[in-house]
This record gives sequence, structure tokens and C-alpha cells, in this order.
Amino acid sequence: MRERGFQMWITPRRPILQDRDLPYGLHDARWASVHGYGSAFIAQREKLRKSDPNRRYFTTLSAGDRQRAVDALHGRTRAERLEVVTPTGMTVGRFDDGCTAEAQRQLYGDLRAWFTVSTVARTLDEQRRRQVINDRAFTKAVGTWSHCMKERGFTYDSPGQARAAFMNDGGTRTAPGRKEIRTAAAEVRCADLTGLAATTRLLDEKYGDRTRDAHRSVFNKKSQLEKDALTRARALVESG
Repeated sequence: MRERGFQMWITPRRPILQDRDLPYGLHDARWASVHGYGSAFIAQREKLRKSDPNRRYFTTLSAGDRQRAVDALHGRTRAERLEVVTPTGMTVGRFDDGCTAEAQRQLYGDLRAWFTVSTVARTLDEQRRRQVINDRAFTKAVGTWSHCMKERGFTYDSPGQARAAFMNDGGTRTAPGRKEIRTAAAEVRCADLTGLAATTRLLDEKYGDRTRDAHRSVFNKKSQLEKDALTRARALVESG
């Protein structure tokens, strides 16, 4: 980016290490006892977004320079477009120039191959999660979980509904409240008692194994490219 006349700062990909993705609900009692559903992370994420040096820098640029900076980072429309059709039938594309593409080409060697396998793998991961959630065993376990929660004074049809009750307050919390902690703790307890947690683990493993077996070449290629990229990255760091 400097060579193209712009600045860029390196920022961590996961600035809040305690933050978690909870696709199937809460199953960690210790985490829930401290963070509840993670409502306090909303304000933290927004604060980090506003203080991000790259975002702040881009806002200081004129409209023309901002577009040129975006083109420098992500590529230009007149560049060659890489496209891949995902297992769901969706076509995903990107440009093959720009600093992001250049960096990935330097790390992974074959930009087209990396874009293909990383995009397909990400789609398959999302697909696996949907398969788990739509499985009859999961929906049945969620129904039993809901009854368990109701016996404890919490009326929620699903873990997602319980979490949404505390995550949709505008992101003003700096720490989880007592009700959030109590509800999250009850969710974990009921997930254990009703078998929801165990059912989720089994289904995630089942669909994960099926996905890897059906698309083994994709995951093998992705793993090899990542391994080679790590070797190249170490060499670049060591060379200064």
C-alpha cells in the first residue's frame, strides 16, 4: 500500500480473544459464568471499529483518493476476475490484483487455488452448521431444552432466542448483568441435562466427517497451501 501511495496498519484479526461464535448455543459453564452471552463484546467491538487506524485514515481521504485506496487494496474492476461456484450453487468472485491479492499470492503461491479452496471450505463449514441445526435430533433436543429452561423460570424456544434477548439491547453494556449470567448458566445446565450439548457434538462430528469425506481434495489442498504459506511467512519474517 505504501508503494501505491497509501498507508496501512496491521491490526489483529481477533482483537477480543474472549469473544466467541456460538452457532449451537452455550455449552461452557465457566465462560457463561463470566461473560453470560457476550453482550458486553458488542460495545467493545464497536469501540475497536471506531478506533481502527485504517478506518480512521480512510475517512480523511478525499472521495477520489478513497476509491483509489480501495482499488489498491482490493483490486480494480478492469483486472481479471477470479470466480468459483460453491457447493450451494452460488458464484463468488474477486479481482486478482490489489495488495490483498498480492500478499495472498506471495504467501500461498497460487492465488486462484487458494481463493477456490478457501471459499469452498468456508461455504462447507456454513453448510455443516445448517445441517446440524436442521437435523431432527437437534430440533427434538432443543424442545426438551426449552422445557427444562421453562421449569427454571426462563421462557425461550431455543438457545438462539435466549441469546438474542441479551444481544439486541443496542450494545450499551460494559459487563453482563445478573439476569444474563443466570440465564446463560441455566442454558448450559439444561443443555447438559437434556442431552442437547451431547447431541450437538455428535451431529457436528457426523456432518463434519461426511463433509470432509465428500470434499477431501478441497480440505487436503487447503491444508497443504496453509502449510506452505506458514513456511513462506517464517522465511519472510526471518529475512527481515
